[in-house]
Amino acid sequence: MNAKKLTGDWGEACVAAYLRRNGYRIEASQFRCRMGEVDLIASRDGVLCFVEVKTRAETEHGLPREFVSPSKQRRIRTAAAQYLMRYALDCPVRFDVAEVYTGGVLDEANVRIEYLEAAFE
Repeated sequence: MNAKKLTGDWGEACVAAYLRRNGYRIEASQFRCRMGEVDLIASRDGVLCFVEVKTRAETEHGLPREFVSPSKQRRIRTAAAQYLMRYALDCPVRFDVAEVYTGGVLDEANVRIEYLEAAFE
């Protein structure tokens, strides 16, 4: 497994733990379909949240949220629609972005998570 994939998976695991601590239920992780991928799918209070996770050691080239481009948002929305159809779900949805800051070390004691609810529509 390459370092980028390992870092991304680690960031997703940190966000999943963060969401659980904040009352969310993790419904799926790394949901893939032909049209795209969703890192995490979580629910709380009847709302299904499709979460894009961005893990970074530094922000020299911009904030992680800035890398969720309009085309990436389209792919996430399309994958979300596939998920809803596959499981015949009819519920409110939200698209969130989780920024995971590592400080260069993959250590949960030093991780910082910025969670942006309704980051895009």
